[in-house]
Amino acid sequence: MGLFTFTQEIAMDLGTANTIVICNDKVVVDEPSVVALDKRSDKLLAIGKKAHQMRGRENEGIRTIRPLRDGVIADFYACEMMMRGMIKMIPQKSRMFTPSLKMVVCIPSGSTEVEIRAVRDSSEHAGGREVYMIYEPMAAAIGIGIDVEAPEGCMIVDIGGGTTEIAVISLGGIVCNKSIKIAGDDLTDDIIEYMGRMHNMKVGESTAERIKIEVGSALTELEDAPEDYIVSGPNRMTALPMQVPVSYQEIAHCLEKSIAKIENAILSALEQTPPELYADIVQRGIYLAGGGALLRGLDKRLTTKINIPFYVADDPLRAVARGTGIALKNTDKFSFLIR
Repeated sequence: MGLFTFTQEIAMDLGTANTIVICNDKVVVDEPSVVALDKRSDKLLAIGKKAHQMRGRENEGIRTIRPLRDGVIADFYACEMMMRGMIKMIPQKSRMFTPSLKMVVCIPSGSTEVEIRAVRDSSEHAGGREVYMIYEPMAAAIGIGIDVEAPEGCMIVDIGGGTTEIAVISLGGIVCNKSIKIAGDDLTDDIIEYMGRMHNMKVGESTAERIKIEVGSALTELEDAPEDYIVSGPNRMTALPMQVPVSYQEIAHCLEKSIAKIENAILSALEQTPPELYADIVQRGIYLAGGGALLRGLDKRLTTKINIPFYVADDPLRAVARGTGIALKNTDKFSFLIR
């Protein structure tokens, strides 16, 4: 009688802003990519939502870390602790023995060998026995439901927290790609800077994120415009409390530069695209995935600017995770998985 081994298969979308874990076709963990550690002992205090609530509110004994910056692991120890903690959050049928893990993790398409190695090491340290990697735009395409192995070109723009991934996919491979470090985090920084400059108000990361969700827009004219959002915070000069209503037009102006950079990156990826695939893309349109795809009016603005229809994927936040989950079930079939 051989030893009873039990393999648990998980797919992980290790994102700069959020990490999503899929097990048995279900999203079992969807948490912010934040870790809180004890400053003295480096002991793990909290991960995910709990750690995110501590962000900007720490005392001197606690430090909160976002282990990923610009889609790349910036803090190995914190990343490993976070991956371990998230794997522990998966509901287990029995706690008698720890399963051996088969993992598929997605990585930015512009990752260097060193960065790929870093993700692999962290995954193995977190308990992965068999670790596969998949490029994010590829995972997004599969998650949207595109047949990536067909001899037709499709283009994906995945706007995450740390990077915007733009890729043209055909025959199960990436034909040309562009990965830029302008994404959701930069839009949040633009808002922090704008509130300080225009309204003389200090706002933190969480508040700026809130503003982006409530009144963020890529266009100065929207059909169903959101109400102005009232922001409370201290005056930069006097430190007295103040309240400022912020409109979506203001935010559209303040995000203009970053969105223009994303536009230029899409154009430069289209320039590198072979003509046959370019024709396919014009016919099929370009798909937007990732949290940035939820910015109001972005699809419309890009469609007008680039003259190719842009479509926002269903549930864009989880498109990459869904695709990673599908790849996990077919690790033997998909040749584009990196071992």
